[in-house]
Amino acid sequence: MRVHELAKEMGLSSKELLEKARGLGIDVKNHMSSLADDAVAALKKGGSAAVEAKAGVEPAPSKPVPASAKPAPAPAATAAPPVAQIQAAPAKPEERKPALQAAPVRTAPADAGKSRKQVKLRGAVVVKELADLFGVRPNQLIARLMQMNVLASINERLEFHVARDIGQIFGFDVIHERRGTEHHVMPRRKDEEPEQAEDRPEDMQTRPPVVTFLGHVDHGKTSLLDKIRNASVAAGESGGITQHIGAYTVDAAGRKITFLDTPGHAAFTAMRARGANLTDIAVIIVAADDGVMPQTREAIQHARASGVTLMVAINKIDLPGANADRVRQQLQGEGLSPEEWGGDTICSEVSAITGKGVDHLLEMILLQADMLDLKANPSRLAAGYVIEAKMEPGKGPTVNLLISSGTLKVGDAVLCGQHWGRIRALVNDHGISVKSAGPSTPVQALGLSGVPEAGAEFKVFANERLARSSAEQASQEMRLKQKIQPQKASLESLFSQLQKAEKIELRLVLKTDVQGSVEAISHALGEIKSDKVSLDIILAGPGNITVNDVMLASASNAVIVGFHVAKEPGVEAVARREGVEIRLHSIIYELLDEVREAMTGLLAPQIRETVTGHAQIRQVFNIGKAGMVAGCLMMDGRVTPKHRVRVKRGDEVLFEGSLLSLRHFQQDAAEIREAQECGIRVDGFSAFAENDVLEFYQVDEVKQTL
Repeated sequence: MRVHELAKEMGLSSKELLEKARGLGIDVKNHMSSLADDAVAALKKGGSAAVEAKAGVEPAPSKPVPASAKPAPAPAATAAPPVAQIQAAPAKPEERKPALQAAPVRTAPADAGKSRKQVKLRGAVVVKELADLFGVRPNQLIARLMQMNVLASINERLEFHVARDIGQIFGFDVIHERRGTEHHVMPRRKDEEPEQAEDRPEDMQTRPPVVTFLGHVDHGKTSLLDKIRNASVAAGESGGITQHIGAYTVDAAGRKITFLDTPGHAAFTAMRARGANLTDIAVIIVAADDGVMPQTREAIQHARASGVTLMVAINKIDLPGANADRVRQQLQGEGLSPEEWGGDTICSEVSAITGKGVDHLLEMILLQADMLDLKANPSRLAAGYVIEAKMEPGKGPTVNLLISSGTLKVGDAVLCGQHWGRIRALVNDHGISVKSAGPSTPVQALGLSGVPEAGAEFKVFANERLARSSAEQASQEMRLKQKIQPQKASLESLFSQLQKAEKIELRLVLKTDVQGSVEAISHALGEIKSDKVSLDIILAGPGNITVNDVMLASASNAVIVGFHVAKEPGVEAVARREGVEIRLHSIIYELLDEVREAMTGLLAPQIRETVTGHAQIRQVFNIGKAGMVAGCLMMDGRVTPKHRVRVKRGDEVLFEGSLLSLRHFQQDAAEIREAQECGIRVDGFSAFAENDVLEFYQVDEVKQTL
């Protein structure tokens, strides 16, 4: 019996059973280690007491003594008596009114001889933020506000005088801090959010694992995810490949798992690497009939670099040519030794078509999550990463977020790079609007001022003012970085500028549906290396092709390339008038091939000259108005009327041109070969002399390559 099976039977976690086994002197490596019968009996005998002890400890803190039952000491902090009164919930309103009037009076003398804590505010403040500053729960603060006849929700803003009065009740002096001449965004945010830097252990809660499927193209990553979530994502992708990163939440054995589905094409290497950085567990998908491929090795490298836990799913075991042992042997060569062969890498055999082994894969994922002990604090301000972002018609910037800590709520002020905004709506992966989203939850958010980069970090600020000022500062820093630094002139720089001026350049305006595609396609186009043609992407961004894009392409002499986008009304007519070419694609292979062909087409063909033969002039004939005819003997090679001719006298070239006529005796000849006599007239030249040599050659245009 394996460790995790015994732990499940005994009602313990694998981690607890491993500690118990090591305490009894039983040698076990991990949760997949096998146990002998005597070891199982010893653990069961010793584990029952642990289970009973565990069951006896848990109920103790689950029923705390009500605050109303505790005697409130007279000189204690003034927050305790109001809380006790609130929990007691007096039935008559007239009993509550004296308490409202007495509360401010009781607080002042109670803390008169003590040094009261100070809280600095710059104006209005959100209820939740104020509760964090006071170190109390938001519901306690709201209840106390109700006693002051102030009705406010957790996300509403309180005026400064209200915050000052409620601070007196909780033992704080609320001070109005004036904005000075020097104003820095980040120090101000730290002043207003002192509790956001550290998470208390009692606030940490278990969160769902984030799992990424990585691997080679067409090895069944999306199809396997379809089987898990009973969806059909792959059918809707162009060319049968996944073009974007998607995040999905799946229920398995009463627990949640968040999946990131990343593309497998080589052009999306950067997206796949980012997916590994956002994940806890990376599942490498390998086709049983194909084995480990180059992109599989890349996926393993990305997962190792990000420091995540690695698992392997051997897919397509239902095919006739499937060989799971060969895949395990290849994995061992990559440093991933399967557990069946004494290693520490879990390998699950699955079939995305029949569903065989899928339950075992999910069980192993949950087991790995238990070993990682994944926890997060849902009560703090949310932070996380952008999975994908795009400009959606009718909605504006829509951003797919993965929350790593905290809880994101509708109305929160979010900062992401140089973009900010207040969340107007949250939509989960099933298309249902939600009010909040906790850790490890993918959600689509509306309300940002622009489209951020995929993979960018986002965070929630205490108020909208801080988010806006931080976004302005980030935008200003980005503009400073983009400024070109002046360079001193030198001979080397002048020569390089001359070389660059002679270099042919293809300019592109790239428009895609989402920001992740912009990054991936730009990376793939950057891999097209050439010393003859340079590729310059003058504009790259998400959204449909607009008239402004056409005007920019016209002014820059560029070509517009679209990926999964459409043309806005009026674009076609403007492009036709300006002479701008627009190419639309839905599959990345075709887009890259066409750009490569366009770069090759800009190169002028190379002129290759091939000498085909020589003839010596033996006699010159004057035929009147027709001019001079050279009577020749073909010395070597051959000549046709289409060949060009070079007239030589010794080492000097007298003339180069084309043949006017080629005859053998009195008949026009299609070809004259070696040792044959012929009469030749040259277009534009008649000053022949005996013993001159006619050199015949043909000119071929050879298409250049990058």
